[in-house]
Amino acid sequence: MKHFFNRRDSIVTEALDGFLATAGSGTLARLDGYPEVKVVLRADWDKTKVAVVSGGGAGHEPSHAGFVGAGMLTAAVSGEIFASPSVEAVLQAIRATTGPAGCLLIVKNYTGDRLNFGLAAEKARAEGFSVEMVIVGDDIALPDIAQPRGVAGTLFVHKIAGHLSETGHDLASVAAAARAAAADIVSLGISLSSCSIPGQAHEDRFGADDGELGLGIHGEPGVERIPLQSAGKLVAIMAERLAARLDPGSHYALLINNLGSVPPLEMSLIANAVLSSPLAKAVALTVGPGHLMTALNMNGFSLSLIRLDAERETALLAPVGPHAWLPAKPVHPPVVVAVAKPASRDTKAASRDAGAERLIATVCQKLISLEQTLNGLDAKAGDGDTGSTVATGARSVLHRLDTLPLAEKAATLAAIGDILGTSMGGSSGVLLSIFFTAAAQSLRGGAPFSKALLAGLDRMTFYGGAKLGDRTMVDALEPALEALYLNGLEAAAKAARHGAETTAAMQRAKAGRSAYIGRQLDIPDPGAFAVAEVFAAVAALFAPA
Repeated sequence: MKHFFNRRDSIVTEALDGFLATAGSGTLARLDGYPEVKVVLRADWDKTKVAVVSGGGAGHEPSHAGFVGAGMLTAAVSGEIFASPSVEAVLQAIRATTGPAGCLLIVKNYTGDRLNFGLAAEKARAEGFSVEMVIVGDDIALPDIAQPRGVAGTLFVHKIAGHLSETGHDLASVAAAARAAAADIVSLGISLSSCSIPGQAHEDRFGADDGELGLGIHGEPGVERIPLQSAGKLVAIMAERLAARLDPGSHYALLINNLGSVPPLEMSLIANAVLSSPLAKAVALTVGPGHLMTALNMNGFSLSLIRLDAERETALLAPVGPHAWLPAKPVHPPVVVAVAKPASRDTKAASRDAGAERLIATVCQKLISLEQTLNGLDAKAGDGDTGSTVATGARSVLHRLDTLPLAEKAATLAAIGDILGTSMGGSSGVLLSIFFTAAAQSLRGGAPFSKALLAGLDRMTFYGGAKLGDRTMVDALEPALEALYLNGLEAAAKAARHGAETTAAMQRAKAGRSAYIGRQLDIPDPGAFAVAEVFAAVAALFAPA
């Protein structure tokens, strides 16, 4: 795996300085003492309130430094990547933030963290500080383990304890609320890959077709290997195991955490799957989805739930200073606004015309058959979706064939333009919609059919910006339509084929997605190739028997 870093031994200190330089508020600072002491703390801290201190190994960003600020942590102590901070670093954080109100340490249930934070707490008490420690073990992946791991559910404890401290509660009540909250949290994670550490050799233990349920936030093995399947099915497995640990009739807050490298698109899909599962019946508040407690670049996510009561709900909904915290929100179903319809629209009723029906069906079936071929061509110049985009439009037209006013050519062209403008994504759908819409207008104005198609091309190139020689579908479509107007269908098919072939020899594209590739591709443009194939199919359809 590749990573951005300078030196392995300075990754964490450089990252913390970058975080502080871009935090922007002026309310955060760090203790002197790099590299042994890595502590981010509130510069505006009022020591008459209970200090709330947490931390652990780096690699879980934005945890823990990202949650330092009003309403959450007073200080965060960082170790090296996935390594507990030293006793001295924790002790320095306690000394820097703790006044007469005392200090609460919130510790994830890992041996190194327990020992280093625990010894620091004992030393601080010996110096006269009032210190309490809460250990969070929210991971339910390994049900028989004596010491369950502390994972993303720990953030609920940060938020609740931070709110109580901010609102003036004493150490005893803050610690009691934090311990009670920790006991009411359950978490479970899943990933499709393990994480890799900058500067270390990486060997992914996962296969191409499996993931792992319940792995730890340092990449520790989970409870079981799980076959790769739909997101809905994976979420259903997690939801079932989490639901078994919930109290019937209680309401919960749900935290949806990105463990590192899941794209936002997929995280939103996962959120939808969770909130469509039986687990959703118990969920009253959501936090996320987003990066909250990561495991470097792990391609996975975790779900955490905390049982709500009035005090916890108030604490979770309270605003905070740290931007890394994603505000808790009540669960609401999506609001759907009705599509506005034109005040007047000259729509035509469906009608039959055997020749038009055969022509449209032939074109659509040809484009659908070319899906993989066109995707393969496009993959060399873009993201490999041209065939799928075109096939989607063709399927939509074919599906609505019975609804088209086939007996009226102009109305049919306009209807196809509407269908493609709605069903096809990207620029292709818009361009073809313009083409058919403008051709329909020209045809209504009295132009011959082939001349109307040229009018559609004129509008398409005007808005799209491509012209002959730019290595787009225009290189096949323009000569084909001109030949159709002057010499008929057979000549049009030959001109389209020649135009498509010329695109393979063009030095580079000047329009379309291929324009972003700074080299000759030596393959025909996918759009031009599709145009040539369509004209060939139509010419064969109408060829003399």
